[in-house]
Amino acid sequence: MASGKTASGKTAAGKTLVIVESPTKMRSIQSYLGDGYEVLSSVGHIRDLADKRDIPEKDREAYGKYSIDIEHGFEPYYVVSDRKTKTVSELKRALKDASELLLATDEDREGEAIAWHLLETLKPKIPVKRMVFHEITKDAIQAAVEKTRELDLALVDAQETRRILDRLYGWDVSPVLWRKIGSGSSGAALSAGRVQSAATRMVVDRERERMAFVSASYWGIEATAARAAESFSVRLVRVDGAPLAVGRDFDDKGQLKRAVVVLDEAGARQLSTAIDETGTARVTKVEAKPGTRRPSAPFTTSTLQQEAGRKLGMTAKVTMSVAQSLYERGYITYMRTDSTNLSAQAISAAREQAVALYGESAVPLKPRSYASKSKNAQEAHEAIRPSGDRFRTPKEVAGQLGRDEQRMYDLIWKRTIASQMSDAKFETTTVTLETEADGRKVEFTASGTVYTFKGFLEAYEEGRDEKRGDADEAKEQSLPRVAEGDELALSDATAKGHETTPKPRYTEASLVKALEERGIGRPSTFASIIGVILDRGYVVKRGQALVPTWIAFSVIRLLEDHFSELVDYDFTAELEDDLDAIARGEQRRVDWLKSFYFGGEGHPGLRNIVDNLGEIDARAINSMPITETATLRVGKYGPYLEVVDPAKPDEKPRIVNVPEDLAPDELTPEKAQELIDAPVVSDRVLGENPENGKIVVVKDGRYGPYVQEQEPPSADEVDEATGEVAEEPKKRGAKKAAAPKPRTASLFKSMTPETVDLDTALRLLSLPRVVGEDPESGEQITAQNGRFGPYLKKGSDSRSLESESQIFDITLEQALELYKQPKYGARRASSALKEFDNDPVSGKPIRVRDGRFGPYVTDGETNATIPRGETVDEIDFERAKQLLADKRAKGPVKKRTTTRKTTTTRKPAAKKK
Repeated sequence: MASGKTASGKTAAGKTLVIVESPTKMRSIQSYLGDGYEVLSSVGHIRDLADKRDIPEKDREAYGKYSIDIEHGFEPYYVVSDRKTKTVSELKRALKDASELLLATDEDREGEAIAWHLLETLKPKIPVKRMVFHEITKDAIQAAVEKTRELDLALVDAQETRRILDRLYGWDVSPVLWRKIGSGSSGAALSAGRVQSAATRMVVDRERERMAFVSASYWGIEATAARAAESFSVRLVRVDGAPLAVGRDFDDKGQLKRAVVVLDEAGARQLSTAIDETGTARVTKVEAKPGTRRPSAPFTTSTLQQEAGRKLGMTAKVTMSVAQSLYERGYITYMRTDSTNLSAQAISAAREQAVALYGESAVPLKPRSYASKSKNAQEAHEAIRPSGDRFRTPKEVAGQLGRDEQRMYDLIWKRTIASQMSDAKFETTTVTLETEADGRKVEFTASGTVYTFKGFLEAYEEGRDEKRGDADEAKEQSLPRVAEGDELALSDATAKGHETTPKPRYTEASLVKALEERGIGRPSTFASIIGVILDRGYVVKRGQALVPTWIAFSVIRLLEDHFSELVDYDFTAELEDDLDAIARGEQRRVDWLKSFYFGGEGHPGLRNIVDNLGEIDARAINSMPITETATLRVGKYGPYLEVVDPAKPDEKPRIVNVPEDLAPDELTPEKAQELIDAPVVSDRVLGENPENGKIVVVKDGRYGPYVQEQEPPSADEVDEATGEVAEEPKKRGAKKAAAPKPRTASLFKSMTPETVDLDTALRLLSLPRVVGEDPESGEQITAQNGRFGPYLKKGSDSRSLESESQIFDITLEQALELYKQPKYGARRASSALKEFDNDPVSGKPIRVRDGRFGPYVTDGETNATIPRGETVDEIDFERAKQLLADKRAKGPVKKRTTTRKTTTTRKPAAKKK
């Protein structure tokens, strides 16, 4: 093959064009293939379903609001994305002089669909082949070039069906939410989706369980047993032969599930005192049981997200971002997989490394194999593992990776090595002691586990999610050698109270696990599912826990009442199975979509459900009784309590704000009454403004406390008998004159409505404060408070202040000094702002800056927003370079034009396998 480029910069004739998805992947693969190839990136999808305004007038009736011709085979109308027109032009230019085209997108449904869209858009006149690989190493890439295949249209069908299904579902159901519920608490538009709605329901259902949970109290006794100088802890387990109650003996209603002895505080303290008085106990049983532990399988996408969440504290989104970076740079195999299978070379590499590190006994005689749950052989990649036929150790790559990449590579490497290592062997010894106290026979037990062979635990031990009843579990400890009949000293008996706890809230890790167990979603979608329910305001994070908002309760209630089948867990999982069947070529796309949309085989059909909704009581959907007099309602600005006075049922109900940080399960009847009984500081009169005679009051609003000026009541509005303002009688047809908007000012964070006085309120109302005039420009400098904190303003130039008090205290000289400093250097020192080496493209230093709309990476020429879910602390030099490279590859954002001519393309009828 000829190689190189001509003087004009065009691709030399005979060169093979390779199209991948990612710019990072593009550079790596180019270095492995050499000058005979040109590798370019599509930067993900180049086209998608059109918006209605992008469809020519003559086609709009056929394609309707969905950009899908429902009546003729669910044919979609695709258009090239505005921001991808430049990319498509570059690919077409490169294609003109190429002799062959290799579509090298990822080997999954998404990647296959991207390859098909490229083929349909570029319309190449040269041979086209599909190039697939699961790791980016020189050997793997060169082997992939030699072993190409045809495009798999069954996979394309499955992806297209998924896209059409999601559009139909979302665009039919979401408008119902808009009409009946309104905006989410986050300000994001509400939406419904095939998988996101099921995931939201899971989080809401868990909160419902917590709300319905009734706690039960029980007491236990712990003591210290000793022989000579050796002592160990023992726990009371039976009284007069009956088992002592522990947490798992109670159901979620606080009722006992079996016959047990329940000690209350008085009984436990009395018994513990009697045990101390006894002073001795006899060993009645010593039982030793051998056991083994098998290593966990290598990582799939799901288990990697779970373990990275538990051990590294990464969100699912950050996990996938870091894993993708490792994959594209050639350190690990493909990171979207539900296979636990390892290739023969990977098994050999893992076993050899385990032997080298831990000795010959570290591996079993036969290699381990793990059964994969995936039915889709076409999508069955390897498990996630270090790339190559020899694994690089974490020490070998330490200087090449950023902090998060290093931590994740270490996790993947350890898990892969451990998966091929020997079982761990242990022996658990349980000792039972018996004595008499307070006229009753009491029995204690203690357990201790000793590992006789650590096996895979030398390399790795899997984390676990939080479980209920951990307080009841026996403590692992080392036990002395004792025999039946031995007398041991018994002392320090202590009564300890316990309460049963509800199921823990989902974390990202446990939600991913639950979604996978239910068959909802697929490995490549878990991170985006969680991202959507967070972005929509359905769920907020409290630490690692996912807490549903009240708006999520309203959404799920509406869906359960009127779209019950669409949020049914089994039905959602069956949809995934059907999509898998389409991917395997066992189901026809059009037939399946007809059944889903129009109905069939016991399913009423989405269209029939939407067309026959009937009346939906929006008020009922957004209401939840808390007590006999208080009802929680979800309004436009969030949740609030509507309180009715039983003695005055005809009066307008009182409104009580619900704190935004109060979780749904914490709004108990007792808490509701506490909010109702709380002293009302709103509308507390502070005094009169001497400058204008207006009354100054302090209020408590949805977005926090504030002060406000109000017109004083006129003499004829005051009842002479009571001194109160009389209510003006309403006149039929009379129109209320528009009053000028009253002056308001938010309280500082350091102020409270109860303590703010008139002088402070007047100072707040006087803001912005004029600090002085810039002697050079003549512009006025003001100090004020804003959404992002206190700041100075001079024309359009602003500078952040360190504290709210500076608004009143800063002098003109200090302000001028602040303006002399660089804009971002003027901010207070923070570990969140970083500087790195020069960018390899622009040659300028890379910085992480804190912008008005959040942190971003910049080299002075290109700005790249740090994605939601990633923190500034997680951004290293490599990640910063990647963000800038991805932003450059996307090109400038172009304005949407509605007059652009588009053409509809269809897949050929004949489908090749």
